[in-house]
Amino acid sequence: NGGMEHSLLEAVEGLESLESLDLGGGQKGPPPLLPQKRRSSEGREGASRSPSLSGFSSPRSGSSLSLPFSSPMTPDPLRGAGGAPSPGSDFGSKPDAVKFVQDTSKFWYKPDISRDQAIALLKDKEPGAFVVRDSHSFRGAYGLAMKVATPPPSALQHSKKGGDLSSELVRHFLIECTQKGVRLKGCPNEPYFGSLTALVCQHSITPLALPCKLILPDRDPVEDLTETSTPTAANSAADLLRQGAACNVWYLGSVALETLTGHQAVQKATTTTISMEPPPPCTVVHFKVSAQGITLTDNQRKLFFRRHYAVNTVIFCSLDPQGRKWTRGSSSTAKIFGFVARKDQSETENMCHLFAEHDPEQPASAIVNFVSKVMIGAHKK
Repeated sequence: NGGMEHSLLEAVEGLESLESLDLGGGQKGPPPLLPQKRRSSEGREGASRSPSLSGFSSPRSGSSLSLPFSSPMTPDPLRGAGGAPSPGSDFGSKPDAVKFVQDTSKFWYKPDISRDQAIALLKDKEPGAFVVRDSHSFRGAYGLAMKVATPPPSALQHSKKGGDLSSELVRHFLIECTQKGVRLKGCPNEPYFGSLTALVCQHSITPLALPCKLILPDRDPVEDLTETSTPTAANSAADLLRQGAACNVWYLGSVALETLTGHQAVQKATTTTISMEPPPPCTVVHFKVSAQGITLTDNQRKLFFRRHYAVNTVIFCSLDPQGRKWTRGSSSTAKIFGFVARKDQSETENMCHLFAEHDPEQPASAIVNFVSKVMIGAHKK
């Protein structure tokens, strides 16, 4: 069933699109300035992301790449560092054209949207429609999502098996930020540009390494989406739940709480568990959330084989309210979270099952959000 399972992080990104389709469509006034990008020393958590999760393709190959990426700080990639001229400006990015692109950036720069949201925005547009977003896989980089006329050969094979070809017509490219400027990653013939605006401007004049020229938008694509897809969005939580989401976490133990629930329950269970001497045995478990409930599988069968908590018994889920970390070894720490479930056949006896995040790519906050807002939220409706 691996094909049916999303990573929790991607599932929660999808959930965020349900809670608010206002992805910047309400921006008024001057075009947005891009945020400062962190230095590479501040975090390279996306560097080891697997190709199947990062999924950015190099423009000519159609293949996935997953390369470590670090970037120096770029003060303002939209305008360039200190107003410096773009290294690619000799390709025809005249000042008035660049200014026009800058003025439209509120339509095409959507820093906070996810990959799936970008696909939803673009899949029904004409070839050349695009958005630029902050990359969630490569810190300090940007993702360019664009509609193309023909899908890559690999997508055609996928469509023969019943896949959705419209989504495959949205291609994803990585824009790296370096000391020389910004450029499309994996394209040796692409010049460096002094700003995102200059890069977009030049590719709206000539495609260079892209499949076609970029078409500058004259209105906010988010508004188009909200006008046409609100009924679909209402069903997306159910779709996410039906497919299920899963990841590996540390199982720290379970604590009986009588009738206690809510944040107090998670807090008490955490206090009890971390104060045990010797510490209780822990193990890595496969944590799956679905419409049926939460299923824990101890892959190495250290403590148990499989436990299932039906959706109607799970009543609460949160991070430890005091923000305490679980320490494993001398240096590794991880956020603690737990869910409260009624004991079998009991209306009054609660148990808090406690965990710690195992993979930084699957943060505890994402797991808690998915359980609370999608699984418990859908069951209450």
